[in-house]
Amino acid sequence: MTLPLDPSSVELAARLKTEVRSCSVVETRPLSTNLHAVTLRGSASILTGVPGNDVMIRVEKEPGSFVRRRYSVRAVNPEQDEFTLWISTSHEGAGSAWVKRARPGDAVDVVGPRGKIHLDPMADWHLFVGDISGLAAFYRLAESIEPPGRAIFVVEIDDPSDAVTATFDEGLGVTGIFIDRCGRAKNDPAGLLSGLAAFALPPDEGHAYLFGEFSVVKVVQSALIDRGLSLALIHRKPFWRAGLANADHGEPVKTES
Repeated sequence: MTLPLDPSSVELAARLKTEVRSCSVVETRPLSTNLHAVTLRGSASILTGVPGNDVMIRVEKEPGSFVRRRYSVRAVNPEQDEFTLWISTSHEGAGSAWVKRARPGDAVDVVGPRGKIHLDPMADWHLFVGDISGLAAFYRLAESIEPPGRAIFVVEIDDPSDAVTATFDEGLGVTGIFIDRCGRAKNDPAGLLSGLAAFALPPDEGHAYLFGEFSVVKVVQSALIDRGLSLALIHRKPFWRAGLANADHGEPVKTES
């Protein structure tokens, strides 16, 4: 079922020069302890853009009060006019609450495509670093790598079940490293830094994609620059910030504190 769009969604899409549709929930299911999948139907090819793009979902924060949350697209099924999002539920928030209570037939306003991150077609290898909030983008981006190519994943998890994997083209070289957070603070980069230190960056030209907590992404970027990767070869997308709720438009607070 679809419903009339909220006027604020129409206004937002016009301002951002992108699309807006009312989509319906097809399926929602847990993938792991802290990761949930939701499949939506409606204008899938229009809203989802290219690998690395995300969509904005209008969700209820409290009765009568709504906010928007941004989620990377995990997969698109043009034939069924459906697309799937993977949403982290390791925290209490409007988006986490929405995906856990969503039921087939529910309607939701979706604005998209959003985002400036895309796969670097000139790179010989691709390094994906972050927490499980980045898995959807990581896997969709990696699935678009043309063989022969190489994808390296360094992902921090809070529970062993969160080590959710994917299947890739046989011609693609894949290395996956899942790191147990072991109770460290969510803004502690030590786990990801140790994972990166465990291997040498491949030769030839590579590109890194950093998705996750605001301050962790900054530290990891600096570490990769120290290892010789230029800033131009690093895409970063802070999805959230420890201790601070995202703004109503779905982005984490960017100012230093």
